[in-house]
Parts: sequence; structure tokens; C-alpha cells
Amino acid sequence: MNTEESPVRPGRSGGEPKAAGRSGSEPTAAARTARTRSRAKRSGPVVAVTGAAHDIGELLVRRLAASEAVKKVVAIDTLRGDAPNATWRLADVRDPVVADRLSGVDVVVHLAVDIGSADERPDRHSTNVRGTATVLTAAAAAGVRHVVLVTSAMVYGAQSDNPVPMPEDTEPHAAPDSELLGDLLEMERLAAQAPRTHPGLSVTVLRPAALVGPGVDSVVTRHFEAPRLLSVKGSRMHWQFCHVDDLLSALELAVTAGLGDSTAEGRHVVASVGSAGWLDQRDVERITGKRHIELPASVAFGTAERLHRLGATPASSTVLQFLVYPWVVDGLRLADHGWRPSYDNEAALRAALAESSGRLAIGGHRLGRRDAAAGAAVGATVALVGTAALVRRARRRRRG
Repeated sequence: MNTEESPVRPGRSGGEPKAAGRSGSEPTAAARTARTRSRAKRSGPVVAVTGAAHDIGELLVRRLAASEAVKKVVAIDTLRGDAPNATWRLADVRDPVVADRLSGVDVVVHLAVDIGSADERPDRHSTNVRGTATVLTAAAAAGVRHVVLVTSAMVYGAQSDNPVPMPEDTEPHAAPDSELLGDLLEMERLAAQAPRTHPGLSVTVLRPAALVGPGVDSVVTRHFEAPRLLSVKGSRMHWQFCHVDDLLSALELAVTAGLGDSTAEGRHVVASVGSAGWLDQRDVERITGKRHIELPASVAFGTAERLHRLGATPASSTVLQFLVYPWVVDGLRLADHGWRPSYDNEAALRAALAESSGRLAIGGHRLGRRDAAAGAAVGATVALVGTAALVRRARRRRRG
């Protein structure tokens, strides 16, 4: 099968990728020819994007294809997407054949990862860890000089005594006792090791703060779908967000501005991404219009862990820490390269609220309409986090 397509709008195959920003009409043949000639004159890098038919990958392909600083965009996925002006090459990133698909590529942005969804998925670990390992090895074999990888600022860990903000060169200290955190930390290890294993290959890791925006569904975004917001006694939460648009601009900068350019030995560069500053609990309550419920740490974490083991909630006690303890980052490396976020934290949170409008989540578990109606009838305090303490309180109120 011929897996390479000319840079025109391709048809769909094998699935329905999520659309974003499609134009209402097809370009004329003359317009396509003019754009092809314009791209031929560009002197920037040839950039491959994995996960190119879905979500952030598709958005980045569109952005880079329109950039005068990028010579050519190679879109890699298991199916062809709708992003125009890209050369499509089909491959599963877990298959070593991806090395062939990286022929002639200067920079790879690896976005065929599953690090944001709230629900556990059976192939998540394989996609994240084996896929990342395969792409790094394949990039080195194909002569790629620079790989850009997205993980999360969650790797720094969420602790009550974290400095606010944390310097981005802080050593990751998150506990790998959840599937998501385990994947993130292993991806980070692979990224740090790659320049030593493959001299001449550089790896840039972007660690976004709590990601929000179109298509983002995470434990963090579902936290703001609950009737009340959880807090832990004795701790002050500080919230920092990263809008998808700002992550895209940071990725473009990493590709085009030499962030992580190769040397003979290769380099490993880490940069955190997020809105400047942070919001405190009062700010969040003002913006969301929701009050908080405060629980002892032992009650919140103990009950969350029991419910998670029973399969009642997607968030383990470790993941719950990221909803009640700060993990704010400073983002100085990108700022030194002239990057500035277009969303402040309030605007980013409002975007998250608009995206999840009309949804209800309890303990990270999103409810359907019938479930939501039942949950509302039980009483607001029961629908907060599903803890035993709250259930007992609601029962006392009903008896009264």
C-alpha cells in the first residue's frame, strides 16, 4: 500500500478523526499549486507530527503547515486525517516501521500519546511507553536531529509544601503509583536517556500545567464539573492552567526557534508551559460560582483510594493530590525565548468551564443525564466527592 499522500486534503480512512477549524470550501487547483510553490521556497525544517489525525496533533499539523518557518509537514497516524497541506504517512508509532516514515525528517513532534483522558484505557501504557520508546529509536535510526515530547507538569508531584512556583529544573518527584503518573515518569526517563544512547539526537520535553481547552477531558477538568470543590484541611491550593492554544504555540516555538538544537552529543531540554502566575481557592470559587468542601487529608485520600479500588472513581488517591495540593511551575525557559501565553489563568479556567458546561462529575466519574438527575436529588453535599463522611452527613439531614 502506498502510505504517502500528496499534500492535498485527503479522504478519511479507518475512522473518524476529530475535526478542528475546517474551511467550508476546497481550494482551487491554482491555489494549491501556488501554496506548493511557496512551501518549496521555505528553508525551515521538515517536521513530522505523530498522532496527526486527532486532537492536538491535528491542530498542530494545521498550525505548522501554515507557518513560513516550516518547510514541510509530515503527518503520521494510523489513519489519514483532514488537515491539508501535509504529507500523510500511515504507521502505528509502536511499530518499528515508523523509522521508514521518518525519512527526510528533521524534527519529530510526538503527540501519539494518551496522557490527558480521565478514564483508564486498556492500551494506554503500550501507546505511551512503547510508542515513545519506538519513536525515539526510530528517529535516531532515520537521522532525525530533534524530537519534541509532551508530558505534564504532574511529574513534579503535588505536595502541600511545594514552592509556588516550582523552578522547572526541579527534579521530578511524583510517585509512580498510578497508571498515568507511571507512564509520564517512564516517558521522561526515556527522553533523558535518548541523547546518551543516540549521540546527535536532541530531545525537548514540554511539561504543560493543567491542560484545558477544546477536547480536553481529564481528572482536572472533571473536578470543575462537580457541584462543590474539594479542599484538604491545612493546605492552600494554587491553580495554574495551560490552554491548548498556548501549548500549540509552545510546540511551534520548540520546533522553529532552536529549542533543543542538536550538538555532537545531543541535548535534553525541559521546559514547563502554563499561564503566568496562579489562582487561589477564592479566585476559583469566584470564577466557577462554586463553594468548596473541606475534609481532613486522611478522609479525602483514604476514601478516594477505596472507591478507586472498587472501580467507582477513575482517580486514585495519588491523582487526587493534584486537585488539592499545588504544582505551579515558573515557565522561565520558554519566556527566555520570547514565548508568552495568550491565556491568563482566569481566561483558561473560564474556557474549561465553557467546554464542560452542562456536565456533572462525582469523584471524577462523569454521570449521564439520568444519573445526574438522581445525584442532584440526593443532595449537593453527597454529590461532592462520594466520601463516606459526606454520605453520613446527607443521611442525617434526610432523617431530620
